[in-house]
Amino acid sequence: MGIMGDILDVTMDGGQQGVIVSAISRRANLSHYSVLDKCEKLITAGLMESRRNERNRLFKITEKGLGFIKEFQRFQTIVDSMNLRY
Repeated sequence: MGIMGDILDVTMDGGQQGVIVSAISRRANLSHYSVLDKCEKLITAGLMESRRNERNRLFKITEKGLGFIKEFQRFQTIVDSMNLRY
């Protein structure tokens, strides 16, 4: 869950333009192929979308993804306040 949250956080920071896989990979500290696998799962869940520009595949968070990340961050705050691990 934390990895998915990190990926959504990076794509949220990318705004309307979206972000490329290598940017997600660097910021989430994951391999290129791991990011692609996780992004496909997030796309299937409707939390992200992808499109191609002339050179790259760009990933962008959806409205559903924004709602999810907001609730996930709230969950993280609660867990942190209780000194729990997830």
